Amino acid sequence: MRLSSRRLAVYGTAFIFAILVNFLLPRLMPGSPVDGMIAQLGPRATPAAVDAIRARFGAVDQSYWSQFLEYLQGLATFDLGVSVKYYPQTVTQVLARSAGWTAFLIFAAITFSLIVGCLLGALAAWRRGGRLDTIVSPLAIVMKSVPPVVICLSILFVFGVCLRWLPVGYAYDPSLDPSFSPGFIGSVLLHAAMPVLALSPALIGEFLTTMRTSMISVLGEDYVTMGRAKGLREMAVMFNYAARNALLPVLTNLALILGAVFGGSIVTEIVFNYPGLGLTLYTASVARDYPVIQGQLLLMTLATLGANLLVDLVYGVIDPRIGEARA
Repeated sequence: MRLSSRRLAVYGTAFIFAILVNFLLPRLMPGSPVDGMIAQLGPRATPAAVDAIRARFGAVDQSYWSQFLEYLQGLATFDLGVSVKYYPQTVTQVLARSAGWTAFLIFAAITFSLIVGCLLGALAAWRRGGRLDTIVSPLAIVMKSVPPVVICLSILFVFGVCLRWLPVGYAYDPSLDPSFSPGFIGSVLLHAAMPVLALSPALIGEFLTTMRTSMISVLGEDYVTMGRAKGLREMAVMFNYAARNALLPVLTNLALILGAVFGGSIVTEIVFNYPGLGLTLYTASVARDYPVIQGQLLLMTLATLGANLLVDLVYGVIDPRIGEARA
C-alpha cells in the first residue's frame, strides 16, 4: 500500500497552502483581540491594565511578516501559542478539550449514515424501479438539499422542546462527574443523539445517491453475472460481488465531503451548545482569538488531508489493482 511521490507532493502542497490561509484568514477579520479585551474591561481599563494586556498580547499588533515568522516558529516547535479568550490556557489545551467531542460526534454520524445510506442505496439499485427505490431516491435528494441549520432547529424543536425526549444542550449532564460509569456513558449518548441526527440526513442522502448510482453501473459487470451463474444466494451476489466494488466511489465521496461535515458540525454544535471544535471556533472568532482560530483551522485541515490519505490506503485493500497502479 505504497503511495506515489506525486500524491505525497500533492498532500504536502495542500498543507503548505493551508498554513498560509490559516494565518491570513483570522487577520482579515475586522478588529483586534487586544482591542476586544480592553473593551471588555470597561471602567476597569486602567493604564496599568491596558499596558499589561499589550505587553502579553501585543504580538498580534505587529507587522504581518513578524507574526508569520513567529507562527512558523511555533509550528516548527509544536507550540500553537496561548489563547486570548481562554488565557492562561494554551491553544493545545483548548483544542484538546474540544477535539474529542467533535471526533465522537462526526465518527458517530458518519458511521450511522454510511451504514444506512449504503444499505438503502444498494437495495434500491438491486431492485431498481421498485417500491423502495421510488421512495428513497427522491427522499435522498431532499435530504441533501435541506440546509443544516434548518435540520438542527427542526430536530431541536420537535425532540427537545415539544416532546422533551432528549436534552437540548451540552455533552452530558453537568451534575455527573466524567467517568466510564454506565450513568455517564448513557448521558453522553443521550446528549449526542440530537446532534448526530442533525448531521446524518445530508450524509445519508449523499451516500445513498452515490451508492445507488455506483451499484447500478456495477450490476452489468461480468463478475456479477458469473456470481449469479454459479447459483449463489442473491444476498451473497449483491454484497460480495456488487456492493463491495460499488463502495469505491462512496469512499472517494467520503473523503471529499469531510470538509462539509466539519462545516455542518460547527452549525450543529452552536445550535445544541455542544462543547466541540465548532463551538470553540465560534467563540474564538467572536473574541478574535487568532491563536485558537489558527490552531482550529490547522487541525481541521490535517483531519481532512488524513482522511484522504486513509482513503488512498483503503482503496488498495478493497481493489488491489488500484494499489498496484498507484505504487
